[in-house]
Amino acid sequence: MTTLMRRRAAKPSTSTLPEPALVGVAGVVLEAFPEGALWWADRRLLVVADLHFEKGSAFARRGQMLPPYDTAETLARLARLIARLAPRTVVALGDSFHDDGGAARLSQRDRAALATLQAGREWIWIAGNHDQAAPDGLGGAHLDELAIGPVVFRHEPGSGETYGEVAGHLHPAARVAGRGKWVRRRCFVGDGDRLVLPAFGAYAGGLNVLDRAFAGLFRAAGFRAFMLGEDRVYPVGRKMLRRD
Repeated sequence: MTTLMRRRAAKPSTSTLPEPALVGVAGVVLEAFPEGALWWADRRLLVVADLHFEKGSAFARRGQMLPPYDTAETLARLARLIARLAPRTVVALGDSFHDDGGAARLSQRDRAALATLQAGREWIWIAGNHDQAAPDGLGGAHLDELAIGPVVFRHEPGSGETYGEVAGHLHPAARVAGRGKWVRRRCFVGDGDRLVLPAFGAYAGGLNVLDRAFAGLFRAAGFRAFMLGEDRVYPVGRKMLRRD
């Protein structure tokens, strides 16, 4: 075996790393990852939406029992992304907690895990409709929205067409036919002017992008759904999408 061949053999494979899709918002090129997070590489900015920490405990308080592992699972997925990308800033686009009491219900273990993720970087909580108040006793800044260059990050999409908006709230999902069966996955959805992120939380659901809640948000000419696969993101045009 030659030296060159040895070097090639020793080089670790990157084929198993998740492959993002490029998406544009107001002329800014961003990367949509199959985990459901958005990455602005030039600014080392990681964006996630609708974490819904402590959804399980919120349901339990109302007598509907769910396995109490959603927060830990969501934090673990977020930790893997942060370890791989080393962001300078993390922006959580609202509904980070399932309700305003969610932060107080965090276990000490989950609280410590979150503090580790926040250490050494800027962390911004955007106010959501589920968690309008700043999370009590946790690090990070709390804002209604954040503007960086031509892009505005907020929780809920504005009404009508808006240029440069990145939002969450709607939990978009797409349904297509493939390999003889229907496939339904969480997705990003955008038109170049606006982008709505999928919910990142383990227990968060998804609303079909053809639902009337999305009506009027996107230009027909630029409309794309970006479906989350196991290791890549799949851009899908409007004609391929189906209602539930």
